[in-house]
Amino acid sequence: MKIIFENQDILIIDKPANLTVHPINETQKDTLVDQLLAYYPEIKNIGDDPLRPGIVHRLDKDTSGLMVIAKNNKSFEYLKDLFKNREIIKKYLALVHGIVKDDKGIITKSISFSKKDFKKRSALLDENSKSAITRYKIIERFEIYTLLEASIETGRTHQIRIHLHSIGYPVVGDQQYKFKRLKTPENLTRQFLHASYLKFKLIDGKIMEFKSELPKELYEQIRKLQ
Repeated sequence: MKIIFENQDILIIDKPANLTVHPINETQKDTLVDQLLAYYPEIKNIGDDPLRPGIVHRLDKDTSGLMVIAKNNKSFEYLKDLFKNREIIKKYLALVHGIVKDDKGIITKSISFSKKDFKKRSALLDENSKSAITRYKIIERFEIYTLLEASIETGRTHQIRIHLHSIGYPVVGDQQYKFKRLKTPENLTRQFLHASYLKFKLIDGKIMEFKSELPKELYEQIRKLQ
């Protein structure tokens, strides 16, 4: 965990891949929350879930990048409102299988639990589905891959991964939402999805933006393709 920014109200951290954000029960250890509490024990009672102190949003275990953490209950409620009202800009870098034809696009498919696998979600419309909006634009096209930037207006679980898979361009290295015929590139041990950008207004009214470069293992994959 790398701290990008800190003030009296929030932390901006750069989460590495292969790190679960919060435990699902009291016995689970080695999560981002454990690391946060080791450095900031005062956030233990922040928020509305004792297993998620200070956590107002999350990244998948194998997704790296920027997260904002609340350091007090005032900032926790403030950040919750920002996310609810879609006033936080979040952008991700993703390498996907295939050559995406359009330079930019928007995916608006609703997301629901998969009827085949309870651990997965799927892009479909039923009485339990939730609206989801993902925008994307192309950064670079390679021989059989495309590097793109995705921004989400909603924060559904696995949203970017589900949406890109639903239009035929699954995230490279994603072992959950993929087509069986596709192979993961050599030496890539995680999904190629990185939370690279955050922009929002602080409690004091100042607008801040934060950026995170691709981790070395992802950068090396791009370098090999160029």
